Amino acid sequence: MPKTRETARSLVERDRGLVWHPYAALNGPVPYEVTGASGVRLHLRAEDGTRFEVVDGMSSWWSAIHGYRNPILDEALREQIGKFSHVMFGGLTHEPAVRLAEQLVCLAPEPLAHVFFADSGSVSVEVALKLAVQYQASAGRPGRQRFLALRGGYHGDTVGAMSVCDPIDGMHSAFPNLVPAQMFLQRPPQATQIGGQLVTDQIAVDAWVEAMQETILRHGDEIAGIIVEPILQGAGGMYVYAPQCLEALRRAATQQGILLIFDEIATGFGRTGKLFATEWAGIAPDVMCVGKALTGGYLTLAAMLCTAEVATMVGQSAPGVLLHGPTFMANPLACAVASASLGLLTGWESQVSRINAALTTALAPAAAYSFVREVRVLGAVGVVELDGPVDVVAVTRAALERGVWLRPFRNLVYTMPPYVSRAEEITNIAEAIGGAIAQVHG
Repeated sequence: MPKTRETARSLVERDRGLVWHPYAALNGPVPYEVTGASGVRLHLRAEDGTRFEVVDGMSSWWSAIHGYRNPILDEALREQIGKFSHVMFGGLTHEPAVRLAEQLVCLAPEPLAHVFFADSGSVSVEVALKLAVQYQASAGRPGRQRFLALRGGYHGDTVGAMSVCDPIDGMHSAFPNLVPAQMFLQRPPQATQIGGQLVTDQIAVDAWVEAMQETILRHGDEIAGIIVEPILQGAGGMYVYAPQCLEALRRAATQQGILLIFDEIATGFGRTGKLFATEWAGIAPDVMCVGKALTGGYLTLAAMLCTAEVATMVGQSAPGVLLHGPTFMANPLACAVASASLGLLTGWESQVSRINAALTTALAPAAAYSFVREVRVLGAVGVVELDGPVDVVAVTRAALERGVWLRPFRNLVYTMPPYVSRAEEITNIAEAIGGAIAQVHG
């Protein structure tokens, strides 16, 4: 039986003042009730009880790449829950975890060869940081306890992950005595995708590389690892940068015995137009974190991968084990659906290429607006950057009026649509972005 208008209102009332939403006050903006989802569409109900359907332009924060109620992913969950839903991973193993680890190693750039499963992207970053410190201690360099990261970066909200986020926008000032002090490089020079290549100013790249090398020479005996989001900084500003800088980081890290950690949580599994963003630079990290799209948006799961050399070094001296072990590590349901999700990636290149072409064409008119600083597209990511802060509530509402769900932030209105989106749905998303910002900021 359909809920009444009164019931719809009471759900929001029950939510407000009781449940925190991400980066929101208890009595923040009124959320929309989700009554269902299928394909790339969300079925919503407003506070007044009005029902409506929208195209999801966000892939539920970049995770639901295959859309909602995908029959193959649904069946993977049903099959696994018919066997067992969870067992501890300490002292036990199971088929979904081992199968998924094999798939990840097969897909990941060589020489990544070992897998640690984590509960979320942030936790996988925490594990990567701990791994780097343990590695350096085992290598006879216990003084290497700090990390080098990029300004504008975002790696998660747990304390260790937060410490390597941008020091200004990464909430460091709110927790001055809690967040460890790390070191930061300036953002690498920006790059633009043209004809399948990332084009940048080589003079600016050379200057950045020189500054980076000086920093590492000066502080190398303190640095356990360098952690970056390769090519695309996500929540830090949807910023695309030069692949040559990653090549330079690889060389410097190798020369100084520093681990290179790539956070591919947002970029992995095809989002940037490469299966992993590291492929834009033709290199491989020592450690890589993946998450978000790993399960197709069905359940929370992430993974940290490392090379055999790193894993062997960590095991060579006391304590001889990687010091992390979550209760829900390698949850069988999450591993089963992640394995099925990876199996659906066979056509990702054509899907992402089609989305890239559609976004490039459909977002181009927004560049003519006087209040728009830049329009950029990389893979299946489309970004409109404004000159000033976005009126988030108003732009979100204006996009909903045009049949699209968006989640702007700072001065960015962007989309990371599901890979299964049709051409008309991508056009709908792009036109909603242009129409919403024109209505609110024009």
